[in-house]
This record gives sequence, structure tokens and C-alpha cells, in this order.
Amino acid sequence: MATSNVSQFLQTIGQGVKPNMFLVDIKFPNNLGDGSDALGTDLTNILCKSAALPGSNLGVIEVPFRGRTVKIAGDRTFDTWTATFFNDKDFKLRSFFEQWANSINTHDDNTAPLFRPSNDGYMASLFVKQLEKDASAEGAVLRTYQLHHCFPTNVSPIDLAYDSNDQIEEFTVEWQYSFFTAEGGSRAGVSGIGVA
Repeated sequence: MATSNVSQFLQTIGQGVKPNMFLVDIKFPNNLGDGSDALGTDLTNILCKSAALPGSNLGVIEVPFRGRTVKIAGDRTFDTWTATFFNDKDFKLRSFFEQWANSINTHDDNTAPLFRPSNDGYMASLFVKQLEKDASAEGAVLRTYQLHHCFPTNVSPIDLAYDSNDQIEEFTVEWQYSFFTAEGGSRAGVSGIGVA
């Protein structure tokens, strides 16, 4: 059994990766029609309070054979991706998400103005970047996850109450996506293995 000491541990882990060093870029659909993409991306970078690096699941096919259960790899599925945002004073970011969802299926007419499964329709790309705390202004990018063919399925309500003092409103958005890819960052030594 190999033994390790504190020096070896510190050399291996370095400064570690901090969960509060991240950046979220959401590329809104091309056809929302109000030039929201650049403004929306800036707002998501600033107002995203929490997010997650995406995960995936590999299904299992259980096949009975002579009193045993043999397990065979099945199909891959991807979990819903969720992020929480602060509500800005003009409701700009929330209105982008509401407009996006409304373009998939409108509230009043039950129509689907952008119902085309592509970036020219209701789908878009979403990027989650894990940053390193270093001397740069934003932090070096350690790894970038791109979620492909994303669309929001839930824009959460915002609770209102007289006794909610000293708080800023928050809301959560849930997305579905088809798959993700991952790329190593710009810092030397970071893994560049793509995941698909």
C-alpha cells in the first residue's frame, strides 16, 4: 500500500478547484428578435448565483443468466441542468427567460413561434466554465462544458412576502439538453479530453 505525506498531497492537489469560481454563458436563441443575445449573456455572467457542472448517467440492462444477473451497459441519459439567478431591478434577465419559454409555447394562444429544434428555433447553447483563482482579472479557464441543444422547461416563481427583509429576489431556471462536451482550459497541464 502506497503511503503519502502532506507534501505529496499539496503537490498533487495544488490550490484545489473552488466551487465559487465559475462563469455561465447562455447563448439565447437567434430569433428572439430583440437583440437579447449579447445583453442576456452579459447578464447571465453577472447575475448567476449558482449552477452546476453537468452530469450524465449510463443505464444498466440486467439480464438473468443461470441464477445470476449479468449487467450490460445501456443508454446514456443527461440530467436536467439548473441555475439560480438574482433578479435585476428591471427584470431584464427574467424577461429573457420568460420570452424564450413563451416562444416555445405561448401562454395565451397555445402557439409555437420558434418551434424548430435548432439554433434558428428554440434551442441554444449553454456554456459552464470552471475558473481558477489566479492573478488574472476573471480567472483562468480550467474546463469548459458546452450543453448542446438547450431549452428552458421551467422558470420558477419568485416568492413575495412582507417579512422577506434584507434579501434580493432569486429565481431558478431548468433546462433540458441533448448532450454535453467538455474541453480543457487555457492553462498548461489541464486535461483536454472531450466528452460526448
